Amino acid sequence: MGLIVQKYGGSSVADTDRVKRVAERIVRRKRAGNQIVAVVSALGDTTDELIELAKKITDDPPKREYDMLISTGEQVSVSLLAMAINELGEDVISLTGSQIGIITNDLHAKAKILKVNPERLEQELTQDKIVIVAGFQGVTFDNEITTLGRGGSDTTGVAVATALGADLCEIYTDVDGVYTADPRVVKSACKLNEVSYEEMLEFASLGAEVLHPRSVEIAKEYGIEMVVKSSFYCCPGTYIKEVGELEKDIVVTGVTCNGDTVKLSLIGVPDEPGIASRIFTGLAEDGINVDMIIQNVDYDGLNDITFTIDKEDLDHAKINLKGLQGELGYTELIYDTEVTKVSIVGAGMVTNPGVAAKMFEALADEDINIDLISTSEIKVSCLINEERADQAVKVIHDKFNLERLCDSNV
Repeated sequence: MGLIVQKYGGSSVADTDRVKRVAERIVRRKRAGNQIVAVVSALGDTTDELIELAKKITDDPPKREYDMLISTGEQVSVSLLAMAINELGEDVISLTGSQIGIITNDLHAKAKILKVNPERLEQELTQDKIVIVAGFQGVTFDNEITTLGRGGSDTTGVAVATALGADLCEIYTDVDGVYTADPRVVKSACKLNEVSYEEMLEFASLGAEVLHPRSVEIAKEYGIEMVVKSSFYCCPGTYIKEVGELEKDIVVTGVTCNGDTVKLSLIGVPDEPGIASRIFTGLAEDGINVDMIIQNVDYDGLNDITFTIDKEDLDHAKINLKGLQGELGYTELIYDTEVTKVSIVGAGMVTNPGVAAKMFEALADEDINIDLISTSEIKVSCLINEERADQAVKVIHDKFNLERLCDSNV
């Protein structure tokens, strides 16, 4: 008997027919001799609909009340799924994040899981029940409801798998695995059989909407093997795990594109020690993640500092930075929402020179201008105009001949 944690996204349970199909899948795995814990997102577009309701009241809802509102979607889905499983004759129970002991920090709307108390889960599994868990949510030590950010049900799934020592964490979604590029953009994109934790973390952080980055971080830290599968078709999916040295011979594994990016520039920042620290500490305290950063050459004792953030954080970033203007002494804050971050990812980059140059050449051949660049050992990212994004992904995919991976055992 194996212990399997499954996660089902909103598209997998978008309506009652799909809820029933998910129930049948779970029951089949249970009757095959497995213990099953299923983590479930809100039905379909429920979270978006709840957010729209909030916007009809206020443009800036208090974050505590925001979490109180949007956490309700998962409570609906877990109870409906439990009812469907019960109809199939299996003993089942649905539980919220607080009921299973998911403890988070107090950063509302972007909380991080601090620990999971497995006692309730283990108790229910010992009674041979299927356990259905509300994803995306937890509680603070003060018993305040929090949510984990978009895609947070992935993180719930991996955290639960870690707490229980599960044999496998299955992520069911509307795609059948991880591809070398978005197959809607690049028709020749290939589904990968395996991806390393490091590569998947970069994919997730750079715009591939398959897994939440935090879920991959936890899986890597605790060695939880994951597989991404379609909830609509029977196919092997993509495994995320540690890879051997042979797999690292593949220099570039895929191309990603993130259009949810904004470029901000602080103009006329005094060239003084501690200024950059004050800027980015303030943003971090608001839970705003900064990616690309560039500071230009000093002119008359002043600098311009440019960086990127997620679009969803723009309003709060503007409030934060304008509140610091008197202290920092910069002259102007400007931003550009019409940008896209295009990236290549591959574990083999670290031992193969010239990869970045090849990417730049592909863009130059199409007269695509690069605004900002950032790199790590296994990724190169370029900020470009959003109108050229699809074209950039296609030419980079072709430049690295990634369609060849369709025939390889990656």
